[in-house]
Amino acid sequence: MSYGGKHYHAFTYCGEYFLFDTFHYITLQVSEEFYSAFFKYVNDKDISIEEQKYFETLQQLQENGYFFAGKAFDIENDLTTKGIASLSFAPIYQCNFRCKYCFAEKRDSYNIQPRAFDKNTVIKTLDWFTQTAYPNSKGYRLDFVSGGEPLMNWQVVKDLVAYGREQEKLHNKKFRFTLTTNGVLLNDEVMEFCNKEMGNVVLSVDGRKEVHDYMRPFRKGAGSYDLIIPKFQKFAESRNQDKYYVRGTFTHHNLDFSKDVLHLADLGFKQISVEPVVAADTEEYAIREEDIPQIMEEYDALAKEMIAREKAGKGFNFFHFMIDLTGGPCVYKRLSGCGSGTEYLAVTPWGDFYPCHQFVGEEQFLMGNVDEGITHPEIRDKFGKCNVYTKEACKDCFARFYCSGGCAANAYHFQKDINGNYG
Repeated sequence: MSYGGKHYHAFTYCGEYFLFDTFHYITLQVSEEFYSAFFKYVNDKDISIEEQKYFETLQQLQENGYFFAGKAFDIENDLTTKGIASLSFAPIYQCNFRCKYCFAEKRDSYNIQPRAFDKNTVIKTLDWFTQTAYPNSKGYRLDFVSGGEPLMNWQVVKDLVAYGREQEKLHNKKFRFTLTTNGVLLNDEVMEFCNKEMGNVVLSVDGRKEVHDYMRPFRKGAGSYDLIIPKFQKFAESRNQDKYYVRGTFTHHNLDFSKDVLHLADLGFKQISVEPVVAADTEEYAIREEDIPQIMEEYDALAKEMIAREKAGKGFNFFHFMIDLTGGPCVYKRLSGCGSGTEYLAVTPWGDFYPCHQFVGEEQFLMGNVDEGITHPEIRDKFGKCNVYTKEACKDCFARFYCSGGCAANAYHFQKDINGNYG
């Protein structure tokens, strides 16, 4: 049983009772009697004499602003960003895989020319970034992302890191680099370099062999699981099982995805993320409305097994369960999410700027380039006003400050409006 409102969510789990305060990130575990009294209180129901003590507590909570009257956010000031602090690069628009759910394959990104970064574009990008974007910041994040396999242009990855380290000294900055890879070209040299230079690495694998090989084959159709798993295991150990995660995707074909998570844990991985696919309803692997009950059961089963393993000294981290129930992100992130188009940009191999790598090729979102800087500030301003209060489906949702309105790119590609939502 669960029920909720704009400022709270009440739910039961494994026979226990909980109240969640939307604005304050507070979760209380309460008795069944208190839970029942809370339901009556919010619905103006009559109470018994025995329940009066709970009403007095609830009145005190309400007087102090909890559960019933959320604190107001100053949208204009809370959503003011100081500038770009993160860039993403797809070093090459080419891949040795043909993943069935790949956004780049679906949107024909691999037919865009030129397909690979060169050293000159890298230098111009970092020059603009360090001198123009967020000039008062001491820390920047630079991500080598998928949408192409970064290791297929490995020299440019090394060139960008080397030039970035030079710029750190000249401008008193600090760059944090991250890398995503499918693992095919992973070798000892790459591992050694990444362990020295990359703050985080993402290793793409979907779980069990049959699941992974079906969704993530080579371009000619052969499976890739047997090749990459030993490399990923070695890489994870070389990083002391920290500052990495194996990242998978579950689809309609593996709704029992908890088995994929546990399979990865049994292989020795300690940092795991397996997330639901984003796909049009017409795709045969898309998650459907009728799949939701089983997905919820899988998350429950996974949570119980993780608790058991933690008690047995065999614990691991699962990205979707890593939620800070006492603090959480800053107000800006709660309201607007990743910061695409405002704090975060994608750079193409030819030097154009887009709000993120999933908007590349959508010319209405072309924001500028490395030679001229931001030439369309109105796009940045539009993204700056995209938040949970501008999304009709989100503004009264109890979980709005956890998901922050979802992905703007997904909203646009499925509803043609960044203020829409995918789901």
